[in-house]
Amino acid sequence: MRIITGEYKGRRFDVPRTFKARPTTDFAKENIFNVLSAYVDWEEAYALDLFSGTGSIALEFVSRGCPQVTSIEADRDHHAFIKQCIQKLGTDRCVAVRADVFRFLKSCHQQYDVIFADPPYALPRLAEIPDLVLSGNLLKEGGIFVFEHGKQNDFATHPRFIEHRSYGSINFTLFR
Repeated sequence: MRIITGEYKGRRFDVPRTFKARPTTDFAKENIFNVLSAYVDWEEAYALDLFSGTGSIALEFVSRGCPQVTSIEADRDHHAFIKQCIQKLGTDRCVAVRADVFRFLKSCHQQYDVIFADPPYALPRLAEIPDLVLSGNLLKEGGIFVFEHGKQNDFATHPRFIEHRSYGSINFTLFR
């Protein structure tokens, strides 16, 4: 796993082979972050990474200058790995929280400028996630929600849909 750009550009972390997480590919990550740069002022953005997995997205947010990043991951080993990566970077701008995303969404009262969710593509409740995030008052006015999903999902008719990007088998839908 590699950080694409910013303060920690080029830093690599070896993801254990035993991990079940499917990290967003460097190609897809670089492209979606290029798209997001038109919407987000990184140095002002409070970011939330849901279903953090390896922490790749959260670390990219930190590297690009976000003053506060919250990483949510339920798996004990993945959470420990994310905390280890944060410690290796020596940053205090990222907080790794071990929690179930659905429970977190119900109890969170903070607002974010950018929210990224990359759930397992086979997650039974996957299609509910955009409405849970967007109806929960988690997104600041003008904020953006990025939802990574498989090609079988289509959110183009959602009232808060703004655009869809596809990079191979990886799909991103952006909401405002």
